Amino acid sequence: MLAAARKVAAVRARVQGLGAVWQCERWQHSELGSTVHPGGEGGYCGLYPGHVPTSPLQKALLAVGSGVAALLDPYRHDSVAVLGETTGQLALRSLRDQMKRDPEGQSILQERPRIRLSTLDMSALGALPNGTLGREYLRFLQTNRVTPDSRLAVRFVDDEELAYVMQRYREVHDLLHTLLHMPTNMLGEVVVKWFEAAQTGLPMCMLGAALGPLRLSPRRLQPLVSTLVPWALRSGCNARCVLSVYYEQRWGQNLEELREELGIEPPPALRHRRGDPLQH
Repeated sequence: MLAAARKVAAVRARVQGLGAVWQCERWQHSELGSTVHPGGEGGYCGLYPGHVPTSPLQKALLAVGSGVAALLDPYRHDSVAVLGETTGQLALRSLRDQMKRDPEGQSILQERPRIRLSTLDMSALGALPNGTLGREYLRFLQTNRVTPDSRLAVRFVDDEELAYVMQRYREVHDLLHTLLHMPTNMLGEVVVKWFEAAQTGLPMCMLGAALGPLRLSPRRLQPLVSTLVPWALRSGCNARCVLSVYYEQRWGQNLEELREELGIEPPPALRHRRGDPLQH
């Protein structure tokens, strides 16, 4: 009887654990720092709002499933996000340590700024002179019809500080496009992934950099292999950690001066004639 009771208790505990994970999945969350229970009560389970605790086995299964989905459709941002979170623990620790060694990065970790529409003053950015970081970032958003609010919240990173590092990486992605002067087409995304792979060491970035070219035509592969990848790798390896830059305090800085300060080589000259593979 005692043995049977213990088995029933063990099964019940396991079911309750699965229920807790399921409940976490159902909670609505939009940004690191706020979440609302579907019943209306505030609160969360896990290490931070939106966190879904997972075992190593669950992480491995999520990584495989999301990796396959991302390979089939690179624009599946949800799959790319899960892949990054479930495989990036070591890289995130290294990035966090780099930020802590940098005064500006340390301030970011302490203050936890977010790049969202709710935190950006679009009118102020639009009033900045051409060639400044803020004005060119706004131009990038408008030209490509993208929004910083499209970046998904982190869920599967089992450390609150590392979860913020991952969130920061996602939210500066469009700023990297601006710094590197790369469009949002497949070629531009692959180039940015090569830069990010060298900068961050995230397996997700390495996978995207390695497999992204498979989706490019021979006409686009030629400039990628001959010019863009070598430039992106050099810049990524030699540049200061891009997560340690407090961009919100640098909107008025000249973009070329910022590149020089960070150690990013000037982007390869883009040919603006019709048929340029970088532009189409």
